[in-house]
Amino acid sequence: MGEKIVIALGGNALQSGKGAATAEAQLEVVKKTCEYVADISGMGYEIGVVHGNGPQVGRIVMASEAAKDVTPAMPFDVCGAMSQGYIGYHIQQCLRYALLKRGRQVPVCTVATQVVVDGNDPGFQNPTKPIGPFYSEEEAKALAEEKGWAVKEDAGRGWRRLVASPKPLRIVEIDPVRKLWDSTICVTCGGGGIPVLEKEDGSLEGVAAVIDKDFAAELLAEQVEADILMILTEVEKVSINYNKPNQEDLSHMSLAEAEQYVAEGHFAPGSMLPKVEAAMKFVRKFPDKKAIITSLDKAVEALNGETGTVITSN
Repeated sequence: MGEKIVIALGGNALQSGKGAATAEAQLEVVKKTCEYVADISGMGYEIGVVHGNGPQVGRIVMASEAAKDVTPAMPFDVCGAMSQGYIGYHIQQCLRYALLKRGRQVPVCTVATQVVVDGNDPGFQNPTKPIGPFYSEEEAKALAEEKGWAVKEDAGRGWRRLVASPKPLRIVEIDPVRKLWDSTICVTCGGGGIPVLEKEDGSLEGVAAVIDKDFAAELLAEQVEADILMILTEVEKVSINYNKPNQEDLSHMSLAEAEQYVAEGHFAPGSMLPKVEAAMKFVRKFPDKKAIITSLDKAVEALNGETGTVITSN
């Protein structure tokens, strides 16, 4: 049995910022992504994959709303489930092939995953999760006026719609995921999971929100007792003073250092901050384990200790 690793794939692992926002373009990006994941599998790790869905769920919602005169618009949680299905399908198809090329007959399976959130979570009062495409400031403010959206400039890349991002409390399908884990690469908690509220009678009800996939990946890593939480993003290392003349790339952060940098405001909300906070939560829970934040193309080197930012308890 190899070490267990939960891999959280960022948006760049599914979509090129320069490419067309089509399913076909996504498939081409996912093919490349799955080559890296297959390489990690070849190192002997037992893998669970979590992915984001911000751009995809935003576009599904837009398409549904645009067609509302022809067919009823889908609720937000249903759009989230649809994004899990089609992104999971792409990962299954591409990862299966990447593994076969390496002589590895490992099944890949997507689990439509519900994640319980708290209806009183402050995230519902203060939307922070960017979804959908990028707009100019003028377009975004016009849409905010017309549709009642919350909008915000997103890390210098343009303006986007914001939705609630409550913290994940419980993965509903965790038992089947645990049963599959030993034999299967499981794609689960896609887009952070479909957010649901648990009613007093035990029933579940979908809610309009997007759970941050980094926090969902951390919760999964806790629940399967993973050895490593690996968060893959667009940068090779976490930086302080990002994009400033005195930017410093970090190879290692202790919990205490990470807490200090967070308090000093070095990490952008909705961008690097949830990644660092998720990493901190994992090593706080398992002081003898580690989290790694790095770029997709440096994942193997990071696991070999050659790059990336490693977060440990001390």
